Amino acid sequence: MNEGTFTALRSQLQEAATAFADGPDALEGILLGIVDDVDRAVREPLEIFPVCHHSPASALAMARRLREKQPKVVYLELCEDMAPLLTELRNCRLPVAVQAFATEVDGFPAEWAPLSVVAPITEASAEYQAIAYALDTPGVELVLVDRSSDHVFQWQETKDESAGPADPDAPPAEEEAALHGDAVGVEIGDLRPRFAELEEHLLRHGRVRHWSEWWHQYVELPLGDSDHDTYRQVMLLIGSLFRRLAPGDPHRVRVDEDRERYMWTRMRRHLAATGTDPADALYVCGAFHAASRVEEFGVHGADTFEISPPSATKWQHGLIPSSHAAIEAQFGLAAGSVSIAATQWTKNLKRTRVKPYRLAGQAGTKTPKKAAKTAPASVPVRAEEAAASDRLTGFLRRPPVLDRLDEAELLGWSVEIVRAARRNGYLASTADAIAVFETSILLAGMRDRAKPTPYDFQDAAVTCIEKDTVPGRRDVRRLVEIMLGGDRIGQVGYDALPPLARDVHDRLAPLNLKLQQRGVQRALLDMASRPELEQCSDVLWMLRYLMPHGAARPIMGERRLGERSIQESWDLALGTHQRALIELGYEGVSIEQVLEQRLRRTAYGPQATTATVLQAVEDATLYLGSRRLAEELGRHALEVLATERSVDGAPEVLRRVRGLLAYYRTSEPSLPAWIESFVKTGYAHYCTLLPTAFTDDDASVRQVAAMLGFLFSMESLALSLGCDRNQLELAVAQSHPEDPAKTALLWAAKTQLGHLSRADLRARCDELLGNPLVVPAYPRYLSGFLHALEPVPGLADFVVEAVSNAFARLPDPVLLPWLPTLITSLRSGGADLAPLLIREAGRVFPGRLADLDTWVPPWRAAPAPAARPSRGRSAGPRGLPLLAAHPATCDAVANLLGCDDTWQTTAPAPSGAALLTRHPRTAEALGALLATP
Repeated sequence: MNEGTFTALRSQLQEAATAFADGPDALEGILLGIVDDVDRAVREPLEIFPVCHHSPASALAMARRLREKQPKVVYLELCEDMAPLLTELRNCRLPVAVQAFATEVDGFPAEWAPLSVVAPITEASAEYQAIAYALDTPGVELVLVDRSSDHVFQWQETKDESAGPADPDAPPAEEEAALHGDAVGVEIGDLRPRFAELEEHLLRHGRVRHWSEWWHQYVELPLGDSDHDTYRQVMLLIGSLFRRLAPGDPHRVRVDEDRERYMWTRMRRHLAATGTDPADALYVCGAFHAASRVEEFGVHGADTFEISPPSATKWQHGLIPSSHAAIEAQFGLAAGSVSIAATQWTKNLKRTRVKPYRLAGQAGTKTPKKAAKTAPASVPVRAEEAAASDRLTGFLRRPPVLDRLDEAELLGWSVEIVRAARRNGYLASTADAIAVFETSILLAGMRDRAKPTPYDFQDAAVTCIEKDTVPGRRDVRRLVEIMLGGDRIGQVGYDALPPLARDVHDRLAPLNLKLQQRGVQRALLDMASRPELEQCSDVLWMLRYLMPHGAARPIMGERRLGERSIQESWDLALGTHQRALIELGYEGVSIEQVLEQRLRRTAYGPQATTATVLQAVEDATLYLGSRRLAEELGRHALEVLATERSVDGAPEVLRRVRGLLAYYRTSEPSLPAWIESFVKTGYAHYCTLLPTAFTDDDASVRQVAAMLGFLFSMESLALSLGCDRNQLELAVAQSHPEDPAKTALLWAAKTQLGHLSRADLRARCDELLGNPLVVPAYPRYLSGFLHALEPVPGLADFVVEAVSNAFARLPDPVLLPWLPTLITSLRSGGADLAPLLIREAGRVFPGRLADLDTWVPPWRAAPAPAARPSRGRSAGPRGLPLLAAHPATCDAVANLLGCDDTWQTTAPAPSGAALLTRHPRTAEALGALLATP
C-alpha cells in the first residue's frame, strides 16, 4: 500500500480535532494514532484478519476471504496446546468448547485447583470457518499461536479473570448457562470498550439498552454486505479506538501486550522454520490485538520476547458441550445475543449466497459433497499485488442505510410470540399481536430505525404481552429469545469422548437408553430376572457418588452395607451433565480408578478427620467392594485417631464404626485386623479424653455422649482384645462436670457402671425438682438424660419418669415458662433419640384416655409382696394342679418312657433332696473328704 492511502482521512480528522477541541494535541493524537494503527496493520506483509467473538459479519467476511485468497497457512488466536482437539469437532454438534483441565496443580497456588480453560466455538464464528477450511482443505496447515493454557494462569495475578460486566437486565441464569462452570474463558476476538464512559456514551447516543444491541445495529448490519477491504479497515479502526481509549490497568495491559508478543514470536518462528511466504498465510486474531503497537509486531518486528517454560502441572484436554446461554454468561453478553447472532448468520448466508465452510461429517449440518473439500482453483491474491484504497473515509461519511420494513417478517414474529405466550399461560389474543406489530414499528422510529430489530421487537412484546405478572416459568423476553433462535446446546459425539465416558456408555448399553440425549430418562433394573443388570447398577451408584446431583438419581432401591436391592429405578440425565462426565475422564480411564483416587484424596487430605476416613472406608466397601483399599484406609483411620486431640467427630465415628462392625460380623468369618486395632485404640483414646471433655466448654453434650457410647458399646470387644476396664472406671471417677447436661450424663454413666443405683438416681432428680433455685436448669438435666440414651439405652424408662415427674410436680407458673425451653432442648439436642423416648412412653402410658384417671405410674406403684411358698401338700403333685386334674397325658408319657411309678396320694414328709437319697455314695464320699483333718 502506498504512503498516501489515508492522507485525506488524516487531514479531515486533524481539522475535526482542531475545531472540536481546545487544542489539537490530545484529540489529534488519538484520532491520527488510530489511522496510523490501521495503516500499519494494512501494510503488514502477513495479512491480518481482525474478527469479533461470535460475529456473523466476521464469519461471513472470513468465508469470503478464504475462498478468494486460498492461504496455505492459517494462524489462529487460540491456545496452542488445544490444536490436537480441533479434528474432533467433526464428531460434535456445535456449539462446543475446547477445554484444558488440571485437577492437581504444580507451580500454582493450591487454592486455584482445579484449573480450567475453555474456548467456545459456534458455527457463526470466524474461528470455525478458519478451522473448517484448514482441516478439510488438502495442503493447508492450521497453526495455533496464542499462549498455552498453562501461560493463561502464569500471567494472571488471581484465578478470577473478569470477562466483562454482566447485563443488569439479563434474566436469572438457568442450567444451560452453567455449562462452562467457573472456567477461565479464552476471549477469541473479544471486542468491547474497556472505557466505561465510552460505552455509556455509545449506548446513550445509539438509543440502545446494552452493548450487544449497539454492536448488532451499528457494526453487524453495516458490515454484513461490505467488501473485504472495508470490513478489514473498519474492524481495525474499532480495535484501535477501543485500545487507545482503554484505561491503563497495568496488569491487563501487560497481559494483552504479552499475548501479542507471544503470537508474533510464534508466527515468525514458524515462517522461518517452514520457509512459508507471508503472502500465503493469514493471521486470524481479535481486532483489539490486530491494532497492536508492541515492538514485536509484524513479520519484521523485534525478536526480543522470551517465552517462559510451562509449569509442571499436567493438563488434560477435551471437548465439552456449550450453549448460547453459557457463552453469554461467561463473556458478559446480553441474554439472547448469541442466538440472535446465529439467526443473523443464517439470514446473511441466504442473502449473500456465500457458501460457508463446514467440517465433513459435522453433526447438525448438511454433509458437504466431496468436491467441496477442495476449494476451487483460484490465483491467490497477494498483498503487494492488490493495493487497497481508502475505504474508511467513505464508510465514515456515508449515512446509515435504512432498510425498508419487512412487514411479512415482523407480522410472522408477532403471531408467533402470541402463540408462544398462550402456550405458557399468558392471556394473549390477536389484539396483542397487532399491538406488538405496531409498537415494534413505533420503537424503531423513536430510535431512528426504519426496520425494527429483534431487540425492538423484544421490547415491544414485553410491553404489550407481559403486563405485570409472569404466569409460567418463562417470561416474554425469554420466549422471544427462544422464538428467534433459541438456546442451542451443543453435544460432544461418542467418538470425541474420553475413554472413561465411552466406557460408561458401553457398560450402560444393556439399559437400551439414549444416554447422550438431553433430559431425564427413566431406567428400570430388575436384577432378579436379568442378572446382567447388576453391573449397570454398580456403575450407576458410582456415577451418583462422582457426578453432580441429578445426573444419576435413584428413585427406588438403595445401597447400604450388607444390603443390595433386587429392583431399582433411576432417573438419568447424563446427556444434560455431559460436561461433568467428560471431566471425570480427565482424572482416569475408568470410574473405579477415579473413585479410588477421590477416596484416597479425601482420606489423606490435610483436613481429613477420623470420621471422614471411616466414611471413605465405608464408600470403598460399598461402591468398589475393595477389601484391599478398605484395609489401607482403615489403617490410616487408626493413625488419624491417634493424633486427634478433640472429640468433635465422636458422634460420626461412633455411627460409622457401629455400621462397619455390624457389616463385618455378618458378612465375614472374622473381623479385619484394622478394625480390632481401631476398637482397642479408640477405647484407650476416649478413656483418656473423657475427663477433659466433661469439663471442656467446647465439647458438647452430644459429643461426650458419643464417647461414652463408643466405650460402652465396644467394651466387650475391647476387653476381649486386652483392654483394661479400670481405664473406664478411672476416667469416670476423674470426671467432674459443672454443666447440668453433662452432670446428668455422668450420673447415667455411673449407673451403667454400677456405681450409682436407680434409687439414688431417682433421689437426686427428686432433690433437683424440690430445689426452687435449680428448677430453671432442670431442662438441661433432662437434655443430658436424653443424650444418655445413646450410651445407656436402658435408661429410657427412667427418662420418661423424670419428664413425667416434672409435669406432675411443678406448678403452672413454673411449668409454663419452662415448656419452650424443654421443647427447644429436646428438639435441638436429641432429635435422633426422641423416637426411643416416645416408644418407651407409649409402652408405659395407658392406651386409652378413659384409663388415664385411674392409671398409677409404675414408679409410684407399691411393690407387691412376694408370695411365700406353701409347705402343705395337695392330693396330687405339688404346685401342678393341672396334671392332677388330667393325669392321662402324664401316664401316656410315663408309659412311653418306661416309668412304672404310681401317683402320690398323700404328701410325704419333707425328705430333702431326692437325688441324694437315691444315690448316697456321692454325699458320703464328700462328707469323708470334708472330715479329713
